[in-house]
Amino acid sequence: MKQSFAFSRLGLALPPVEPGWVWLVGAGPGDPGLLTVLAAHALAEADVVVHDALIDGRVLGLAREEAVLIPAGKRGGRPSHSQPDISARLVDLARAGKRVVRLKGGDPFVFGRGAEEARTLVAAGVPFRIVPGVTAGVGGLAYAGIPATTRDTNATVTFVTGHAATGEVPDTFDWEALARLPVLVFYMALKTLDVIAARLMEHGRSGETPVAFVSDATTAAQRVHITTLAQAVTERDRLGIAPPALVVLGDVVPLARDLAWWSPPKQGCGGEVWPDPMQSIPGSATPLIGD
Repeated sequence: MKQSFAFSRLGLALPPVEPGWVWLVGAGPGDPGLLTVLAAHALAEADVVVHDALIDGRVLGLAREEAVLIPAGKRGGRPSHSQPDISARLVDLARAGKRVVRLKGGDPFVFGRGAEEARTLVAAGVPFRIVPGVTAGVGGLAYAGIPATTRDTNATVTFVTGHAATGEVPDTFDWEALARLPVLVFYMALKTLDVIAARLMEHGRSGETPVAFVSDATTAAQRVHITTLAQAVTERDRLGIAPPALVVLGDVVPLARDLAWWSPPKQGCGGEVWPDPMQSIPGSATPLIGD
């Protein structure tokens, strides 16, 4: 296999991807360097790779030349495969004796619908394996210079989905409790940010709370913008911030002033440069975007 020589140097006894099995594999938040060894091994052995829309082409390039690549991305507001269709396809491929890798952005079990696919496989009697990946709420923040936790700011960090299956903010949220939590990391929250920001402030969160948008995290198109909770919706609209993007709230955000280290290359980024790309934290001359 393409990568076997590298794995052998590590002295690892990596499990083979068996025919008839499905491996649910996390590809990480974007940077191919954040792919795990086990994920790269799975790609090198797979007969079929069923992959999300945002997977970097260099990651897909780790698959065997003979492997069939099947796009199965789900993008909000765009034509995409239904989740039942994707899950059923995995079952059909496994029953055909294929070695199947379902390659998902981030981690399969963190807002990735991996549990839904795994439950379908269980119901169909198809053996599977989970290969965790670096989730954007950790890796994406790190590339923005924003720690998920520090001893000085927060003892907890909370990952929150920005919308339910309906596309609306989940109606099960305890807004009073969320407003008290020190650091909130919202996934898929751009469309519902109006509601989220309003509810948090209604339940006691200060409008001056620092907020960061981290767009296209860990990729050459990464952009970071710092604002406040009260101004977050205005800034989203002014800058035209588009998915994929994290919305991070809490006292860890200003640490990016000192800890920002990632400078995306200017050429070949494929991303739109926001207006005022050298946006800095209020009161600081330190740029947050290495552009």
